[in-house]
Amino acid sequence: MTVRPLIRHAAIAAAIALTACSGGSDAPEAGETAGEATAEAAASAAIETVEAQAASNVPLGTVPGVVTLPPEARVAVTSPFPGSAVRVLVIEGQGVSRGQPLAVVRAAEPMRIGGDLTRAASELQLAEARAARLTQLAQEGIIAQARADEANALLAQARATLAENRRLANYAGSGPDGSMTLRSPIAGRVSHVGVETGGPVDGMTAPFVIEATSAYRLDLALPERLGRQVRPGMAVEVDLPTGTGETMTVGGQVLSVAPSIDPETRSIMAKASIGAAPGLVPGQNVSVRIAGTGGEAGISVPSRSVTMIGGEPHVFVRDGDGFTPRAVEVAAEAGDRTILSGGLASGETIAASNIAELKAASAE
Repeated sequence: MTVRPLIRHAAIAAAIALTACSGGSDAPEAGETAGEATAEAAASAAIETVEAQAASNVPLGTVPGVVTLPPEARVAVTSPFPGSAVRVLVIEGQGVSRGQPLAVVRAAEPMRIGGDLTRAASELQLAEARAARLTQLAQEGIIAQARADEANALLAQARATLAENRRLANYAGSGPDGSMTLRSPIAGRVSHVGVETGGPVDGMTAPFVIEATSAYRLDLALPERLGRQVRPGMAVEVDLPTGTGETMTVGGQVLSVAPSIDPETRSIMAKASIGAAPGLVPGQNVSVRIAGTGGEAGISVPSRSVTMIGGEPHVFVRDGDGFTPRAVEVAAEAGDRTILSGGLASGETIAASNIAELKAASAE
């Protein structure tokens, strides 16, 4: 790690004094020396300091994640027979319960099936009567047994035909006019409506897609340093705004970690599960805390003390009468506190104000 030069109070004071003296109203009056003006600037440049505090149960880190749906969360609702939509009862984004009607579709095929069912029932009655009569005649020796066997075979065939037509009629779920009600097979949210009232409905394209909203997945991008530590089963947390100025924490766990590094992003992909909560929608970008095993220790500092220098997080550590920038590793952020997993020890004094001035002075 490159150690930058010690930043003295005088450097900060000079920077602030220069800013203060640039306005006409703040310029030293006649008889006031430059040394006196600098002394006043130095007095006004008092830097607030705090001591770094030890923290327990520190998360392994915070990583970016994308909310997705589990593979089994989407269910397509199709029409058993082609027809036309008489009524569409839902819109995209609407929540539905299991069994709730989605649309009424009228088709010609269910009417044909209804007619076949009626004919099959009549043919069965006829076959039963004929088989009973021929079986009795065969028992009395009036006709050959073969004719009775043939009648009983036809009876079995009639029963099978009736059962098949009943199955088709139940599958269609249609009324006497051929109308069918398409219903949601699960509770969730309507994510796709592909039909309009009066429009055609075929048996190949799903007019509705329902998404279950009881659980979600998280696609995580782990940096290399975390990829070696994260394991399936570790807890994860996501903070969501509630709209009242507070946050709600939703928990889950890591499901899998990819065995290799993505060559383009130099990150390791992982997947986690998370419970449903208001404000979670597929495609949403979130920050995910990986809780680890629960025994990790770290350092807690005010979030305002952490600044980015050269693309890396730094804090300014008290060193005598000045401050030295030091690179740190950020594990997580919680409210106005930042948890560090490396780079700073408990009890060390760091700057908690004038961070911008310290940063500017360190660049000189």
